[in-house]
Amino acid sequence: MRYSLFLSTIVLLMTACSADPAGSSNALEPIRVEIERTEDGYRLLRGGEPYIAKGAGMAINDIERFAAAGGNSIRNWSTAQDGQDTRELLDDAHAHGVTVALGLAMRKERHGFDYDDPEAVTAQFERIREEVLEYRDHPAVLVWVIGNELNLNYENPRVWDAVNDVAEMIHELDPYHPTTTTTAGFNPELNAEILARAPALDFLSFQMYSSIFRLPERLDEAGFDGPFMVTEWGTIGWWEVGTTDWGAPIEVHSSEKADTFRRGYQDILEPLDGQLIGSYAFYWGQKQERTPTWFGMLTEEGNLTEAVDAMQYSWTGEWPENRTPRVESMRLDGKGSSDSVTLTPGQVVEAEIDVSDPDGDTVIYRWEVKPESTATSGGGDYEEPLISLEGFLSDPTAATTMLTAPAPGEYRLFAYAFDDEPRIAHANIPFLVEGEAEIN
Repeated sequence: MRYSLFLSTIVLLMTACSADPAGSSNALEPIRVEIERTEDGYRLLRGGEPYIAKGAGMAINDIERFAAAGGNSIRNWSTAQDGQDTRELLDDAHAHGVTVALGLAMRKERHGFDYDDPEAVTAQFERIREEVLEYRDHPAVLVWVIGNELNLNYENPRVWDAVNDVAEMIHELDPYHPTTTTTAGFNPELNAEILARAPALDFLSFQMYSSIFRLPERLDEAGFDGPFMVTEWGTIGWWEVGTTDWGAPIEVHSSEKADTFRRGYQDILEPLDGQLIGSYAFYWGQKQERTPTWFGMLTEEGNLTEAVDAMQYSWTGEWPENRTPRVESMRLDGKGSSDSVTLTPGQVVEAEIDVSDPDGDTVIYRWEVKPESTATSGGGDYEEPLISLEGFLSDPTAATTMLTAPAPGEYRLFAYAFDDEPRIAHANIPFLVEGEAEIN
């Protein structure tokens, strides 16, 4: 494994930037980032000083709150992200002492891109070249992330040739920032193929959810001893959990998610120091993926969830001054989310959520009923938001409410509980309505 390639071939075009890494220099100049091999393994250097990326994925600018929680680096997925001004994102990051693992989007084979089409590949290369020229000198840039999970449902290995061409181009244009690509999961055979076809990459990055808890074991089994980042990790994915009798994935509540974040960081990632040179929790934002709450560390309204508490504690060793309410349980008709709750049209049943607030704050409640997602996409592809259904809850602002079952179909009941910050807890239960609809 030629992990020293970047260090042995990098040509310095100027002396190392003397600007404060947090960004007090009047002139914006690039800050040199490199991977150093030591007796204890590998470490990332930024401006000549050891740097551990304590990060999260972010698509929409929320730098100020992220930095206040102790994070020091974000990663995104594209310089052309909808709703994102990349220059403004970089400027705000720099102003708050935050770096950016800047994503260079590459088309995916599963979306119809043909890596055997030289014209299409060349056009993509030229577009990425312009992006590199646009942002290479910004001091907030940490590394270049070439593509995202290009291995997902792919067949053509020439994608890695295209990745290598981009990495080589970056090294010619930008001697200050290392390059990586991300893979869905950790696969020793895939890793070997990428390293063989894309030797210009400076390191690999892996994206793992439940499988992260086997990462140390997998590294040992594969004999993988190079530097790497984990560029997505967090709660357990919807494809990794149990389902109801009718196939609806069972989502754990926000407190269980927070506990998973803390265990993942403290039990798995921190002990990998010496190989792990940075990690990015997923996801500082909100997105619809099977549910509106599955992956977001924030809600649709931008409220912080308990996963943020967990990451602040992991990054800084201190809990936030105001803690998020904690879910103890949620029940529908006396049953939990894994009990395959089945109702009949018009049936009236009780729903309740049990929440405690660590600070003793007053807790405010909100309930919603939504149809179950029918999305079949994967890999984080866009899903249409789900519309809430009105008129089926007796009191959607109380800890306990009555649900009147809608017409036959698959649904999900959501409960939210927040304090006056507001920091928010959430839980949901999928339910099935069977039988003849009532005729009024």
